[in-house]
Amino acid sequence: MICSRILKHHKAWSSGRRWWSCYYAAAHASPPSAYRNGSPFLGFLTQLHNSPHSSVGFGSNKRTDLNIPHELRGCCFSTQASMELQVGEIVDVPLAQTGEGIAECELLKWYVQEGDEIDEFQPLCEVQSDKATIEITSRYKGKVSQILHDPGEIVKVGETLLKMVVGELLAPIEIVGNVENLQSVVSEICNSNNQSSELKKTSIGGVLSTPAVRNLAKQYGIDIGNIHGSGKDGRVIREDVLRYDADKGIIKEALASSDSSGEKLLGVGGGGTHMSAAQGWDYGDETITLRGFQRAMVKSMTLAAKIPHFHYVEEINCDALVELKASFQKENSDPDVKHTFLPVLIKSLSMALSRYPFLNSSFNDELHTVTLKGFVNYVVGSHNIGVAMATQHGLVVPNIKKVQSLSILEITKELSRLQQLASANKLSSDDVSGGTITLSNIGTIGGKFGSPLVNSPEVAIIAIGRIQKAPHFDDDGNVYPVSVMSINIGADHRVLDGATVARFCNKWKLFIEKPELLILHMR
Repeated sequence: MICSRILKHHKAWSSGRRWWSCYYAAAHASPPSAYRNGSPFLGFLTQLHNSPHSSVGFGSNKRTDLNIPHELRGCCFSTQASMELQVGEIVDVPLAQTGEGIAECELLKWYVQEGDEIDEFQPLCEVQSDKATIEITSRYKGKVSQILHDPGEIVKVGETLLKMVVGELLAPIEIVGNVENLQSVVSEICNSNNQSSELKKTSIGGVLSTPAVRNLAKQYGIDIGNIHGSGKDGRVIREDVLRYDADKGIIKEALASSDSSGEKLLGVGGGGTHMSAAQGWDYGDETITLRGFQRAMVKSMTLAAKIPHFHYVEEINCDALVELKASFQKENSDPDVKHTFLPVLIKSLSMALSRYPFLNSSFNDELHTVTLKGFVNYVVGSHNIGVAMATQHGLVVPNIKKVQSLSILEITKELSRLQQLASANKLSSDDVSGGTITLSNIGTIGGKFGSPLVNSPEVAIIAIGRIQKAPHFDDDGNVYPVSVMSINIGADHRVLDGATVARFCNKWKLFIEKPELLILHMR
């Protein structure tokens, strides 16, 4: 057997340890152009190619006779991480750091199963932090040995997700001619590697089973290693666990009825048994563990409860906004673009923030400092306006970056992109981080008013109600209809006072009620 790893360099070569692997071609193959041109990277192999039998020095006084024939044509380079792994070695694949401040993630689903062959960079699983949903990919090429967590479990950063048997670290060596000399040099290395791999496989052992079966055994407090598997290759299956528990007296019900009891209760079994009206429904309590974005909301709202809030409520005349939206939609020629009120509100909000930058800031509770986001020469340069979105996965607040530099059409497209990603639970950490102020559009669901809580470390949040017709009086006492929108600004009273918020709101209201002023001051 020919071992793919042939040469290790001596530690005196350089500070970064590396190794080389060589490949062979037909005896009459011409040397590659990289060799002929004297490539500095391949200079080591240039000398070998020109010598029928070459010796390579790895130190000042040490030389190793490789007895390598002149058909040598290529090489492979790897890093230290790969060098220290041997073919057949079992490695732990941990949950890597998915973002700043992330200590744990929820495991959503696996893309692989035990026994699957895995390529490098192939997705292994999907996890969700309190900021984003992320795919974990493989650093190695090999075979899944053991999956250690089930979907729904909370995994801490650095904790092992699965164990993998490392496959070949390099492409296989292709031998066309006579390589007996090379075999004699590397046979001892290969034999030692093979013996080492077999010992590792034997010592590690383990029980073959699926994560669901392991979880079932864990629920019953059973060591799965004590169960004799009746599945293929000794795999422990669900029936083995139930049978073991029944023998130990942990489960009183018979194994045959374990799968059908739930169906009979609900009347969906093969016999069509239905629960009678006299029996009634069996109501009970259900405990649900909050995951993902819901866990994030627990943390953020607990922190928000410590902030001294005050709220400022106002009504805005949206007649001009309604006409502007209708005009946009009438002239719209792109079927993928749907114009709504929100992009105009977001852009006008950014214009008002430029006049009152303290609403676009963050507060450090420990240092008692306020950071005006992107504040340069009295002009706020970063308006990352978050938009609260209610999804089936929970409340999430992605933000549109640098709104002050975007047109209304660009905001419309970016908002649509974030809404699609939020619905599919595919928002990135960049989409949900770095926000400077938040809009909560409760009007899309219903309601006129809301009392929003600040999303710390931001200092302001705005709840927008539904636009609806309301009767107003003119100066002569005549009644006329007006499209009215109610807003409620929640502010951190440690940073903002009522007068500042009121002046800011008046400026924002002016841009909404008179869009021509918005266009006049837009950059």
